[in-house]
Amino acid sequence: KNNFDHTRILGQGGHGTVYKGILSDQRVVAIKKSMTIKQGEITHFINEVAILLRINHRNIVKLFGCCLETEVPLLVYDFISNGSLFELLRYNSSNGSLLSWEDTLRIATEVAGALYYLHSAASVSVFHRDVKSSNILLDANYTTKVSDFGTSRLVSIDQTHIVTKVQGPFGYLDPEYCQTECLNEKSDVYSFGVVLLELLLMKEPIFTSENGLKLNLAGYFLEEVKVRPLSEIVTTKIYEEATEEEINNVTLLAEMCLSPRGEERPTMKQVEMTLQSLRNVTQTTAVHRANASDQLSQRCYSLEHEFIASAELPR
Repeated sequence: KNNFDHTRILGQGGHGTVYKGILSDQRVVAIKKSMTIKQGEITHFINEVAILLRINHRNIVKLFGCCLETEVPLLVYDFISNGSLFELLRYNSSNGSLLSWEDTLRIATEVAGALYYLHSAASVSVFHRDVKSSNILLDANYTTKVSDFGTSRLVSIDQTHIVTKVQGPFGYLDPEYCQTECLNEKSDVYSFGVVLLELLLMKEPIFTSENGLKLNLAGYFLEEVKVRPLSEIVTTKIYEEATEEEINNVTLLAEMCLSPRGEERPTMKQVEMTLQSLRNVTQTTAVHRANASDQLSQRCYSLEHEFIASAELPR
């Protein structure tokens, strides 16, 4: 419809443009259209189809279908209405409103769960290879959906790594993979660590410092955490809402994900379990606070009534 009009563009990436479309049954969808008819681009599209047909997870974008018979390949996905995490973080930092600590933990946990599923819970292992905040989409309820499997690699469940040409987004690339060209699940763990920092520090993976220097977020964080208190590194909102122990635990987890050596990084299963247990503690604390607040309100209400009643008694 509208012949892929530029006003319907949702986003553009290295392998294609994504448009908003409407199917004949009135379902709103996202249509990814390859930029060129080069064999390499078609291979990326076929690769994405092969992977998405094998996986099914609530935090991974759903593929409805594909068309490889058109002039350029088309992929049709579920439409995810609230854009990407990258856009949300950039918009929030520019207008001063930040994600709550509870939402920060939830988003991180959902992404970790999706990556754990890809690595070890699906029928085959998938190394995503392009984990970044712009590939983490948010639906109408702000539930996360991991997307863009064009450069991902399918491997048999017992295969630990593959040797491949280095490919991935600047600022998120695993330094060990860059040196050895050995891609494994720990490369995704490193990239996830950078996403975790984006959530905690509200900075882009390559950002401009106050004195105008271009800095790598992972390198900046690993240096700053040695010499400055966390209260000066994480966003003010997180420092105000989270306990010191919670902040220490999440920043330690980010440090572990960003270890230079892959074998020293946790698995995505360990990352998800750590984040989920933190969420459980946070939710329990919130319930206790709410109950305490209710009890205090009831007590104040009772005292107020006692005071009014005593004032009405004859002297």
